[in-house]
Amino acid sequence: MHDIEPFYNWRHIYISEEDVQSPFYGCEYSEFEFSQTIYNYYIHPQWDDFGSKTLYIKVLMADYTEGYAILEMIGEWNDAIENDIMILKREIIDLFQNRGIRKFILIAENVLNFHGSDREYYEEWYEEMTDENGWAVVLNMPVQTQQEYVKMKLNRYLELMEIKDWRVYKPFHLFKKIDQELSKRLEF
Repeated sequence: MHDIEPFYNWRHIYISEEDVQSPFYGCEYSEFEFSQTIYNYYIHPQWDDFGSKTLYIKVLMADYTEGYAILEMIGEWNDAIENDIMILKREIIDLFQNRGIRKFILIAENVLNFHGSDREYYEEWYEEMTDENGWAVVLNMPVQTQQEYVKMKLNRYLELMEIKDWRVYKPFHLFKKIDQELSKRLEF
């Protein structure tokens, strides 16, 4: 796991630690000192700790003009024990929503397990998004991880979507592609 870095090809467009509105503004990273772990496995030091013991993120893009954010995730999404959705909602999502972000892309291809609990925070987030014409997409969650997620019917709140080649897009183009896809779904 220590070899899995957050996607870095958009750093010429956006760097979260340089964004004064980002929850990670001013963070400094080491390329050589591995201190964060998921269970007994060290992870790359570029991932950001937002308060979960098993899930880390990286804000790849926050566009306050267009109103969207792209977050990449790694680890185990554990609502049952760690209440990760509550921590993510309170520490990251609420902050971005207070700054005008209404549309979220959560890249979850490195989320290896999901353990659900209740739907309270998903419902709250969904209601806030729909009141503001927003949405949230969980992109490329592995099939084995989706099983529990779908079983809990959480895809009613955060849409599951697959775009395998998302890295070839610039952030705005990825956002527009997803936004258009969701608009098409709503038309039918």
